Amino acid sequence: MLKTLWARVQQGKIELLESADLPEGVRVLVTLLPHDGAELWLQASQTSLDAVWDNPEDDVYGELLQE
Repeated sequence: MLKTLWARVQQGKIELLESADLPEGVRVLVTLLPHDGAELWLQASQTSLDAVWDNPEDDVYGELLQE
């Protein structure tokens, strides 16, 4: 099971911002986020919008509007 935990770097070490029962030696994946996070959410939102609005299946609606 994958779980996302918020953390920050404090004196060169990763410090969890919430408690978690992690077994010794568990592998983790660290993703660095932009400082304010706004760019990350804008990019993620744009990707989702493109998937919804930019697809060939919807072309039929555009053709109907032109008639």
